[in-house]
Amino acid sequence: MHHQFELIFVVLLATIIAQPLGRRLGQAPAVLMTVFGLVLALIPQVPDVRIEPELILPLVLPPLLYAAARRTSWRAFSENWGAISLRAVVLVAVTAVAVALVFRAWYPAVPIGAALALGALVAPPDPVAVSALAGKLGLPRRLVAVLEGEGLFNDVTAIVIYAAAIQAVVTGKFSAWHAAGDFVISAVVGVLVGLLLGWLGSKLMRRLGEAPWQVALGLLLPFAAYALAEARGGSAVLAVLVCSLYLTDAATDFSDSDYRLVGDSFWEITEMLVTGFAFGLIGLELSTVLRDAGPDWPRFLGGAAAVIGVVVGLRLIWLLCTTALFRNRWRTHDADEPYTWRETIVTWWAGMRGVATVALALAVPLTTDSGAPFPGRSEILFTAFAVVLFTLLLQGTTLPAVVRATGVHADTGREREMERQLWTRVLQAELARLKEISTTERLPEEIYERLRDGFERRLAQADPEAADSNARIATDRTVAFTKQIRAISDEVLEAGRTEALAARREPGIAPDVVDRVMRRLDLRTKAGRP
Repeated sequence: MHHQFELIFVVLLATIIAQPLGRRLGQAPAVLMTVFGLVLALIPQVPDVRIEPELILPLVLPPLLYAAARRTSWRAFSENWGAISLRAVVLVAVTAVAVALVFRAWYPAVPIGAALALGALVAPPDPVAVSALAGKLGLPRRLVAVLEGEGLFNDVTAIVIYAAAIQAVVTGKFSAWHAAGDFVISAVVGVLVGLLLGWLGSKLMRRLGEAPWQVALGLLLPFAAYALAEARGGSAVLAVLVCSLYLTDAATDFSDSDYRLVGDSFWEITEMLVTGFAFGLIGLELSTVLRDAGPDWPRFLGGAAAVIGVVVGLRLIWLLCTTALFRNRWRTHDADEPYTWRETIVTWWAGMRGVATVALALAVPLTTDSGAPFPGRSEILFTAFAVVLFTLLLQGTTLPAVVRATGVHADTGREREMERQLWTRVLQAELARLKEISTTERLPEEIYERLRDGFERRLAQADPEAADSNARIATDRTVAFTKQIRAISDEVLEAGRTEALAARREPGIAPDVVDRVMRRLDLRTKAGRP
């Protein structure tokens, strides 16, 4: 058992090191962790990872789905639901069927149900892979949004198809109507469980009051939604998504600066560690796949190549067709969809598979109800792993080059203008409220002017460009003066922090008192207040 803990520690340590290394090499840390896992798997002295396949998704997906949901909103999904459903439902189903037909043609002895199970588990681009890779390449915001939206919801369709196919092979019975009913019931139960836990969680968060308690509850709720939905026959993934989106939306009503500061830091660290572990696990499972395939594993390469061609090629054809059909509508409504051929190419090449595919492949039963070996299990496992490695190690490593070659990048000028406008709105709201208080409380003019100048200086500290665009508060001289004041304030605060940390080593001073003072100093620095 202690060897397993050592292995987990090594993977997590590598995850941290992969962050600066990935930045220096221009590669996503997720890709580096996959390569690292592969290297470990090929070293005989490294023990096999021992995690039950049915535990991989429940342990990995809830925190990562919640972290991804915090970056989006109900509105983003509702505005692009038609486009997302084309990918997350229709394309997944079409890909699953196409892969099943090709796989069955390559391996005629494998029943269509087993082939469909393979199609279902390789069909959906992984939400973890998409968020880990596409979000760091400076892509247009709308492309990242639709890639993440597709990745978040397509597992719902894939898992239902996968479960129906596995059940048909294991029991020897299959009903299309029953499978369709399961899909509807799964979706309804998942939504209800997510809404229920999201509502209860938001009510409890309001009463907790303290940011660490609220963030801790936010960590537990996605796991609870996953477990409860799965126990009730619902879509666990959909339950986590609905719960996470509900909590994210509700947090705008009860959250304060402490909650945002603590929550942002906590979820950034959690997402980094869990993502790194998940992709390291993909590489480590190589030994399991090769052992299951046996010494004749090269004979599976042809079938794996055929499936990879279907998965990658069909996605390109689908995107080109939908872009041609709906380009004008998406452009008119400013939807988060590609509407140029360059953006379509990037969206196509960003369809990486990852954790979900590996976990579902490993979860394929060893035997059927009759006691016979599950037909084609070795072929399924090897092919699924080949698809993941191809999309991660080839598409993932070359995606930055594809982005550069196509010239697709975020419109930073537009987003910067949007940010400036928002800062201006924030200042206007603050000054309007200050004016109301001044009138109600009959503040002296001197105090009112001093307060107003303070808020205007704070805007200049937070966003000098926004301040410079507002004729009431900024000139070039004001901005330069503000930057100088901020630099001096940072040095002064650093001297205070140094003194407080020195006191922590002195006898007679309680460390928790020093930590409390340090926290307030850090919050003052974060808020930009001298």
